[in-house]
Amino acid sequence: MAQGAGFGGPTAGSGHTRALTMSATDSSPAPRVWRVDALCRAMADMLNARFNPVRVSGELSGFSRAASGHCYFSLKDQDAQIRCAMFKRAATNLDFAPRDGELVEVSGRLDIYGPRGDLQLIVEGMRRHGQGSLFEDFLRLKARLEALGLFDPARKRPLKAMPRAIGLVTSLGAAALHDVASALNRRVPHIPVVLAASAVQGEAAPVELVRALQSLYARAHDVDGAGTPLDVILLVRGGGSMEDLWAFNDEQLALTMCESPVPVVSGVGHETDFTIADFVADLRAPTPTAAAELVATPTAVCEAAADVLMDRLANASHRTLDTLAQRLDRLASRAGRPSGAVAVHAMRLQGLAHRLRSAAASQLSARTLHAQTLQTQWPAARQTWLRLNTERLHRVELRLGLLDPSLVLQRGYAWLSDAQGVPVSRTAGLQPGDAVCATLADGTVDLSVTAVHHI
Repeated sequence: MAQGAGFGGPTAGSGHTRALTMSATDSSPAPRVWRVDALCRAMADMLNARFNPVRVSGELSGFSRAASGHCYFSLKDQDAQIRCAMFKRAATNLDFAPRDGELVEVSGRLDIYGPRGDLQLIVEGMRRHGQGSLFEDFLRLKARLEALGLFDPARKRPLKAMPRAIGLVTSLGAAALHDVASALNRRVPHIPVVLAASAVQGEAAPVELVRALQSLYARAHDVDGAGTPLDVILLVRGGGSMEDLWAFNDEQLALTMCESPVPVVSGVGHETDFTIADFVADLRAPTPTAAAELVATPTAVCEAAADVLMDRLANASHRTLDTLAQRLDRLASRAGRPSGAVAVHAMRLQGLAHRLRSAAASQLSARTLHAQTLQTQWPAARQTWLRLNTERLHRVELRLGLLDPSLVLQRGYAWLSDAQGVPVSRTAGLQPGDAVCATLADGTVDLSVTAVHHI
């Protein structure tokens, strides 16, 4: 800079000469010359050693999510702002959808982005401002009510496709009232809606919400002076921070919702917002408008279904009338010409008589033919029968002859018997001196046992 200043004139030139002289005579070391990237790294190391990790609260500005999943935004307050980057691995852990203008609290580390030399905050975690204690209270209440069974799917009731009347709990000044009214008027303008106004934010909101629900319970069986019962109740509110929606995390409100005689549909906040009322409700809608659409089948759909039913009824009626008309025509024809019925029956009798005669003749012919066949076959059959039986008789006679005991005696055998005529076939029982009789082929011989020899 001193050399540049010397281009201005003689006075500057003399100053330049003095600067050179001092530089030549000064014994202090010259300042270090940094490379840009080395200076950025040194600054980053200094920030890391002195500040990191850091927690910062501020307002979101310019929030964007790249195709890679990384998020880029700024945190600002009324006096300053700082650039921030939140990489995909940290962004996937977010439990809400960050929006510009929202107050948040982030944790991370300060760093220098080398390509531009910019100071930036690398965000590792983010939550809504003040969410720490509120969120812990929310989790404790949720766990206690879940243990009591208030979130049990078994107690959830289905919605009627076409409610007779709809109850609505919201604030008179809320945008949700306009959204719900517009959706219901567009889809089901014929269904009455009973509004129970209540604050939906602030310290008095939980008590007013309980009172509004109880007023609808009392009128659930007779509303709008016409005896039309309520079939469903909508509990709705627009989006906001956790503090704004905190009235719907009230324990008494949850218990009151469980006492509802009809299904309760919650439409509180945006799709990413969850409250205790959402878990207790019979059905949770992502937005107030969606809640209205869930309980209101469009009139056009009902009309189309009615048209289909009318067509089916008309077709069925026409088919029934056509069938009855044909039957009536047949009956009228038969009643107007009795001779025709007599002729029909006469022809039927003639047919039966003809069939009877034909059947009798066929049976007689078959029997006669069978008898003639038997008469022809009888002599040969009788001769065959006699021959076969004669041969059989001869075979039996031969077998009996072979069993004649006299043939055995003729071969030199004898038949022994004791004095009583009982055959003796074994030596057992014989004693010396016993009398036996031996029968031979041509007579008998009386014998006396002199000795018994056992084999």
